[in-house]
Order: sequence, then structure tokens, then C-alpha cells
Amino acid sequence: MGEQPIFSTRAHVFQIDPNTKKNWVPTSKHAVTVSYFYDSTRNVYRIISLDGSKAIINSTITPNMTFTKTSQKFGQWADSRANTVYGLGFSSEHHLSKFAEKFQEFKEAARLAKEKSQEKMELTSTPSQESAGGDLQSPLTPESINGTDDERTPDVTQNSEPRTEPTQNALPFSHSSAISKHWEAELATLKGNNAKLTAALLESTANVKQWKQQLAAYQEEAERLHKRVTELECVSSQANAVHTHKTELNQTIQELEETLKVKEEEIEGLKQEIDNARELQEQRDSLTQKLQEVEIRNKDLEGQLSDLEQRLEKSQNEQEAFRNNLKTLLEILDGKIFELTELRDNLAKLLECS
Repeated sequence: MGEQPIFSTRAHVFQIDPNTKKNWVPTSKHAVTVSYFYDSTRNVYRIISLDGSKAIINSTITPNMTFTKTSQKFGQWADSRANTVYGLGFSSEHHLSKFAEKFQEFKEAARLAKEKSQEKMELTSTPSQESAGGDLQSPLTPESINGTDDERTPDVTQNSEPRTEPTQNALPFSHSSAISKHWEAELATLKGNNAKLTAALLESTANVKQWKQQLAAYQEEAERLHKRVTELECVSSQANAVHTHKTELNQTIQELEETLKVKEEEIEGLKQEIDNARELQEQRDSLTQKLQEVEIRNKDLEGQLSDLEQRLEKSQNEQEAFRNNLKTLLEILDGKIFELTELRDNLAKLLECS
């Protein structure tokens, strides 16, 4: 086909509602591949996206198109040929920016290709017309055929009045030689102009052949596209039937999957209940064993507590006796300290007296 993908990405595809011209209508249930294609035969760029076998985007990029970012992950452009507005929802801002850059790049390439095509057409048509028109004017002027007024009128004195052109027998020999040279020059000029006209005619013929070849190529391309459209229509009709059958099967499968899911949930619930019952039985046995162990340990602790109470009581009695002995000792110590104080006072008095 001569058309190859040059950039691809994935996005959700939308089209503007043809009735309201405001709301977006999704044309794909999930993210699909959106690709830029370059047709080297026609030198055009296109944006194409397929949802299965259905073409949901087929937009030829022109220099007048503009891709607009309406949010961080959504962009749109208008296609006047398809009479619609396409919208693309991307998974990230990076993918949107990359798609917008490619759109601007291929839009500029389409503009340059269009300008080159126009310049080529002008160069193939304008020079041939100018050369043919300019060369045709030269040999058809009265001066080039009959000579100028000075050449056709003999020399006269300044005061003489104009007279009629003399006959051929009355011309001098020198003047006849000049006319002969003039006609030879004119003949050479005519031969040169004839050669130029022949070259221009050959160039025009070559251009016509080239245009015919281009026209034949365009006709072949149109026939190929027409066949392709017919094939796509046939495939589309078959795809619609397959799609309907597929939709029914998908619905049936979805219902069976939902029923299976419900049954699996019920089985999981029963398994969970059995597991819970087992866990409760294990917990009951474990708690019974722990309770027995606690009772045994409780009895041991009660014996230890009774022993400790006896020890505590004995310790308290011993502490009480120790306190009483300590109190008695303190009383004796106080008496001794008092006696020592009196003795110190008496000694001090004796020292003063002596």
C-alpha cells in the first residue's frame, strides 16, 4: 500500500455528539492503538485507529488542523472532511504531550509537502506558458515581417515631404542587398524561435504525459480505495453479525461466571464456617486444659499463700519483739547519755573552780 505507521500510542477514543455538538461519545470500550501513518505515494499523513476490524479514526492531517489540549490527559482536533471532532484520553500527561508534538511535526511536514507540490506544479506549467507566449510574440510583429518604418522608407532630405514607397524596380542595388541581409537575419531569428517553440512543445508534451501518468495513478488509487471500502463494508457487515453473536456469548459467559462466582462464594462461606467451628473446638479444648492447669496452680498458690501468711505473721511477731527490744535499748541509751551529760557538766564546773 506504500503506507507505513511511524508513531503509535494507546488512548481512549471519543467523538463529539453530532446532535448536541457538546457531549463526547466514546467509540471504544477500552484503550486502543492510535497510530500516525505516512503514505509515500500521495505524500500525506493520516491518524488511524482500529477497534477490532472497525476503523474508529481515519483522519488526514492538513495544515489547517490544530490539536488542542483541554486537560492534563485529554486532547482533541477537528476534521472538516469527516465533519466531526475527535477526542483522545491518555493514561498520562507524558503520552498526551508526545502525541501533540508528533501532531505538530506531521502537520508542518504536510504543509511543506503541499507547498512543494504547488511549487512543482507552478514550475511545470508557468515556464512552458511564458516561453511559448514570449516566443510567439516575436515573429508575429509587423516590424519583424515587413521591417521597421526606417527600413521600409528610403532616405529623404529634411525638407522633403513623405512620398509613396517606390516600386521594386526603382530600388538601388545597395538597398536590395540590405533588404536581403535583413531577411536572412529575420529567417535566422524565425529558426531560433521555431527551435524554442519546438522545445517548449516537447516540454509541454512531457508535462502532459507526466500529468496523465499522475492522473492514472490517482485513478488507480481511487479504484483501490473504492475496492478497499467495499471490502471493509463486507467485513463490517460480517463483523456486525459476529459481534452480535459474540455479544450474546459474552452475556451468557458473564451470567455463568456470575453464577459460578456466587457458588464459589457459598462454598468459601461453608469452608469458612467449618474452619471457624474447628478453631472454636480447638480453642475450647485448649481453654479446658488451661483451666485445669490454672486450678492446679491455684491450689499450689493457695498452699504457698498460707505458708507465706504464716511466715509473715512470724516475721511480724519477730519485728514487734525487735521493736520492743530496740525501744528498751533506746531508753537505756538515753539514760546513759543523760548521765554522761551531767558528768560532763560536773567536770566542767570542777575545771572552772580550779
